[in-house]
Amino acid sequence: MKIGIIGAGNIGGTLVRRLTALGHNVSVANSRGPQTLALLATETGATAVTVSDSVRGAELVIVTIPERNIPSLPAGLLVGTPASVVVIDTGNYYPQQRDGRIDAIEAGTAESRWVQQQLGRPVVKAFNNIYAQHLRDLGKPAGTPGRIALPIAGDDDAAKGVVLRLIDELGFDGVDAGGLDESWRQQPGTPVYGTDLDAAGVRRALSQANRERTPEWRAKADSPGMFTARG
Repeated sequence: MKIGIIGAGNIGGTLVRRLTALGHNVSVANSRGPQTLALLATETGATAVTVSDSVRGAELVIVTIPERNIPSLPAGLLVGTPASVVVIDTGNYYPQQRDGRIDAIEAGTAESRWVQQQLGRPVVKAFNNIYAQHLRDLGKPAGTPGRIALPIAGDDDAAKGVVLRLIDELGFDGVDAGGLDESWRQQPGTPVYGTDLDAAGVRRALSQANRERTPEWRAKADSPGMFTARG
């Protein structure tokens, strides 16, 4: 599959390494330009490109950048790409630690619903609740007892099917966590976040989630940085 990955941090870089090793045709981009990705490209065989070029011809696009940087992506990034292109959002909102205040999320909009609104395209939330090192090292063959499961959420069943197959290929069980407005169940601070549960444990944790954000996951007056999303 031809995959474009926007972001080469912990999760993005891990997905580049894992997906190229599985034989996928991967293009990777970041905000600093393809020249800064030369080592990663050499290591993995991925193609370093600009953000705009990362979506060209892609069957799957993975957006894995800080929430605060989503509005800074090129305007109309996905305009003209076929409706069949699946877009994955791996992001998490860290208002105190990194992102500053995003009013819509603070008001109750699910993180990935907000990302979808910024991108103007449907997204599937996935890969946001697992540590990068575990994503790199802990995949197991299907049927292995205790195999780690990863929740996904989205509104398009066909797109979720693509993501579930990819998760299985990476060595994890996928759990359909419902529509995108239910994706708050896998946000930071919920029982499934960072816990490496099996499929039954993931389903149980999702059912136990509380929508109310706890204080450590809400913006404060001194949260780092503030911005106004592009209209």
